[in-house]
Amino acid sequence: MSQISSICVFCASSSSVAPKFLDAAARFGELCADAGITVVFGGGRVGLMGTLADAALTAGGYVIGVIPEFLDEVEIAHRGATEIFITKDMHERKAKMAELADAFVILPGGIGTLEEFFEVMTWKQLGQIDKPIIIANLYSYWQPIIDLLDHMTEEAFLRPEHHSLVEVVNRVEMVLPALGILNSAK
Repeated sequence: MSQISSICVFCASSSSVAPKFLDAAARFGELCADAGITVVFGGGRVGLMGTLADAALTAGGYVIGVIPEFLDEVEIAHRGATEIFITKDMHERKAKMAELADAFVILPGGIGTLEEFFEVMTWKQLGQIDKPIIIANLYSYWQPIIDLLDHMTEEAFLRPEHHSLVEVVNRVEMVLPALGILNSAK
């Protein structure tokens, strides 16, 4: 496994979720900052995205936001990020996030997070990227998707070797060790 110095985190832009999910996002931001890992995220200042970025920044971390101009225009961009990239659309946003990251982590989220996860999993399956993908199945949030991947494999729509392109952990504290990041840099 190559050295991981940046992680793209896909997660919710909603703040109307249970506090336990916001707390987990904050904890993961702190863990990344403590380990010297750059956080690459969707650039929003709300929801798990904003909470993740704020916590990483407060802990002294480096945070890169990537947001399409149409979302920036409605003033939801996180202007406190260390760096922010404004893209022309969602496709360019995902490509830029993938370019900047050495790994992907999927925290709880909605349909956008799900779409981002499936896209990077497809890219990996097709050999377009070779970067680790971790699903953080916090409080069993992603269990229905994990069950769906199992079902797809059982029904031969997904090969077992493609199913194994994704690793599942149950706590944010397990993500960095799953990526081979054992000691904090600070």
